[in-house]
Amino acid sequence: MRYPDFKERIQAELEHHPEGLTWMELKLRLALPYERPCPTWVRRLEEEIGLVRLRNPGRPAIWTISPK
Repeated sequence: MRYPDFKERIQAELEHHPEGLTWMELKLRLALPYERPCPTWVRRLEEEIGLVRLRNPGRPAIWTISPK
């Protein structure tokens, strides 16, 4: 999978779930082949689509897109 495909799929899924999803939920829903997301790609998502990862102690981070 190339980055543009990854970006498109993540963005579309998060737009359908504005409350956000965990990485594991995204991985399962989208059948992503990665155990963990590539840190470089995550930084690009933060810059390009406004990805925000909300962290709660002891809980998985929630991925969401910040409102524009």
